[in-house]
Amino acid sequence: PVTDGSRELHSLCAQLEFLLQFDLKEKRSFFGQRKDYWDFLCQGLARCRQEHEGIHFVTSLDKLKTPVGRGRAFLRYCLVHRQLAETLQLCLLDPESLCEWYYARSPFLSSKRRAEILGSLYELDCVTFHLAL
Repeated sequence: PVTDGSRELHSLCAQLEFLLQFDLKEKRSFFGQRKDYWDFLCQGLARCRQEHEGIHFVTSLDKLKTPVGRGRAFLRYCLVHRQLAETLQLCLLDPESLCEWYYARSPFLSSKRRAEILGSLYELDCVTFHLAL
């Protein structure tokens, strides 16, 4: 199993975060806080009318104050529960939402690249992650 001490885990999470932040449009909340991929994921799941335990879990953690921190915790939750590919796929279904959140260079706006990314993430479903949540 992959644990918190794994170098590969840190590299994987950094690459996932890079992909989710690459060419992300700058958006701000009502109170001026910069939105991040966490907000994109929450909105994407809400649009699909999907209740996600990971969202509930992460929002219940009082120590997490920033969207980046919440996003990182959510990615870890999804890895542990083998839900990352499926969750991300749900968020990437709506082309209108993708254009709202990402500029043209985002790999998520290319159907070929999106399929490649999701295919790789589905391969992670056979990996066991034992991570501190």
